[in-house]
Amino acid sequence: MQIENIWNNIVDWFNDRSERGRLIRSFNAAARESFIQGIAPTMLKASLSKGNREYKHQFSSWMNSGFRIQALSGRPLTKDEMTFIGQTILSDTMLIRRLIALGWDTLEVHDDSGIYGCRWKMIDYASMGGLLT
Repeated sequence: MQIENIWNNIVDWFNDRSERGRLIRSFNAAARESFIQGIAPTMLKASLSKGNREYKHQFSSWMNSGFRIQALSGRPLTKDEMTFIGQTILSDTMLIRRLIALGWDTLEVHDDSGIYGCRWKMIDYASMGGLLT
């Protein structure tokens, strides 16, 4: 019984990791195409990060719980510009819920020339907590 539970946990971990990788690749492909077509003025690239342990929730991945978006603009971005990118992502409730379900808890936005950026606790933007009927 114990071995079966451990095995199921290992299988779930690999499945989640695979799905997380697909989501990042899909995000990057869409962001790249938007940049090439001139829809977005800045190219965005998503990757994993350590996350913020203060933002952990019960579904957080035990490793790499941060979803980092790097804005490749060729110059340092202002805090307002990073906030705009973050708020654009956070306004997509379905995307945020998908990220949470896949174990992410922290959204990070950085530019390509610095190491500091902006962070958000994703669960605060998931429109959760309504009454169950």
